[in-house]
Amino acid sequence: QVQLVESGGGLVQVGGSLRLSCAASGRAFSNYAMGWFRQAPGKEREFVAAITRSGGNTYYADSVKGRFTISRDNGLNTLYLQMNSLKPEDTAVYYCAADADGTVGYSSRRATRYEYWGQGTQVTVSS
Repeated sequence: QVQLVESGGGLVQVGGSLRLSCAASGRAFSNYAMGWFRQAPGKEREFVAAITRSGGNTYYADSVKGRFTISRDNGLNTLYLQMNSLKPEDTAVYYCAADADGTVGYSSRRATRYEYWGQGTQVTVSS
């Protein structure tokens, strides 16, 4: 079992920045590739970004590429999502998730790949 707890969400103006954190406990954090997803009201859960076990490779949705950065600190058992140049369409509940498969690529977009999920943190971007 892996327990995941997100934090760092909040209200920010258009063009602003936020950094989300996802604290992991339980099984070894470094055994899992990690991903960020988001879900806006009335919409399906959407892939945002993924990172390999070591942090050496990352993969992004086109909608956030160049604005968001996923990273991890295995010593602190923590995953991060730095979000810059935020837009109103980034408003959503953001979730972190753990994937035992470990690889990162197009298939990282599938939510069914991920075995463990956090409870989510709300991000609201006001215009």
